Amino acid sequence: MVYVSLADKLTDNGSSTPAGLVAASLAHAFALFVAVSVGANISGGHVNPAVTFGAFVGGHITLVRSVLYWIAQLLGSVVACLLLKFSTGGLTTSAFSLSSGVGAWNAVVFEIVMTFGLVYTVYATAVDPKKGNIGIIAPIAIGFIVGANILAGGAFDGASMNPAVSFGPAVVSWTWDNHWVYWLGPFIGSAIAALVYEVFFIAPNTHEQLPTTDF
Repeated sequence: MVYVSLADKLTDNGSSTPAGLVAASLAHAFALFVAVSVGANISGGHVNPAVTFGAFVGGHITLVRSVLYWIAQLLGSVVACLLLKFSTGGLTTSAFSLSSGVGAWNAVVFEIVMTFGLVYTVYATAVDPKKGNIGIIAPIAIGFIVGANILAGGAFDGASMNPAVSFGPAVVSWTWDNHWVYWLGPFIGSAIAALVYEVFFIAPNTHEQLPTTDF
């Protein structure tokens, strides 16, 4: 997923042009759709430390398993970026960075809002025990929200929403400027989404199923 979604950044102008931004959003959306689909029945298809953190905050995964997932996600990202560098003849995927005029805390807010939307979608389509048949569309819904967020925020801070996606390029290029933004924002947004969905929609006595005649 990281390999496919970051490959567009190595082309001329990468995702800095409108056309490049659309290409980046589509690449991320399709790659994430497939990654979640193939991993859903094995590990839940997290592929994102922020999503794993949200599941942990909601009590759907243990701390030990969360740490193991984080290690696997970060290692996978680094390996994908090294493989991308090798297969492109030495081109290095640049680390995520802030656009001119965008401050670190502006980017944190961007990441909080975008990751909130992502993790809320994960909860609504994949985690909620009442999801029913809508769970079938979870991978494509998750891919779509990521693609939409990249279209909205990609020009400002790269629209990571995924610390692992930011970590791999940072390691390979050894560029750590404002890297903390891509951890703090997604983790805060993820935690807020998890708490909101748990408290208002999953917690006992907060949801009453409508009779089938009312659907």
